[in-house]
Amino acid sequence: MAVTLNSGATMPIMGLGFFRMEGKDIKDLLFHAIKIGYRHFDCAAKYKNEKEVGEALAEAFRLGLVKREEVFITTKIWNSDHGHVIEACKDSLKKLQLDYLDLYLIHFPVPTPHTGIGAVASVLDNGVLDINTTISLESVWRSMEALVDMGLVRSIGFSNYSLLLTRDCLAYSRIKPAVSQLELHPYFQRESLVKFCQKHGIRVVAHTPLGGSTANVEMFGSVSCLEDPVLKGLAKKYGKSVAQIALRWGIQRNTAVIPKSSKPERLAENFAALDFELAEEDMELIKGLDKNYRTNQPAKFWGVDIYA
Repeated sequence: MAVTLNSGATMPIMGLGFFRMEGKDIKDLLFHAIKIGYRHFDCAAKYKNEKEVGEALAEAFRLGLVKREEVFITTKIWNSDHGHVIEACKDSLKKLQLDYLDLYLIHFPVPTPHTGIGAVASVLDNGVLDINTTISLESVWRSMEALVDMGLVRSIGFSNYSLLLTRDCLAYSRIKPAVSQLELHPYFQRESLVKFCQKHGIRVVAHTPLGGSTANVEMFGSVSCLEDPVLKGLAKKYGKSVAQIALRWGIQRNTAVIPKSSKPERLAENFAALDFELAEEDMELIKGLDKNYRTNQPAKFWGVDIYA
């Protein structure tokens, strides 16, 4: 299953995220994912594993496991490189061993002091994130557009943008955003933002589509939707895992999903969410679980709520 972006590119609706992936595990995991059928891979400079992903991709291409044109590769620019977009993109391309990116995203709408190309540090001032007030998001977007003009990037977009920041980008953009990547799961459904993006031709990609699962419980102290009794009941009804129910719900909302898993058996399980369908009444049942509950909470480390 794939969707067409407003850039004309085709993006698989099921992807694999590399957040918190250990470099030593990436090659085996990527090869396994390719053999299962994954063709959409989501990276970021901040994940600090682009080099390992690039090495694994290069070997996969060399061995004929997949061709470059058959995969959709995303990466993201970190906050500290907002004033150096072109250099940061070239740095990611070098690490990933690619000539172009299928999708390049602004990771957060938060320019911060530059710490060196690709250094991806978050500078704190008295325990609070030091936000750069000299760089506008419009200027960052102009540089993103330049990447498309240069042929380095085929589609551009952003991650963690609010509805109003999305509206602003639509107003000032020459090249419209193709993708908005958002935290979306049954406990954080964000219906207004999803519908706004879809109305204006922006494809929505759900990061953290399983509510962060164990990773965000450990990192942020969040509560995972995978323990919800309603989702557990639906899993029993359909003979599926709770994760598959959550992913299928996301797919049927017309959003792409990029679950992260470091376990080969989970890769296959997640991919199998493409192979069944939830009844409309069960989609409505899950809709009733919305708690407006964000599990990815950078304020814990940054000392400032960027979503306030």
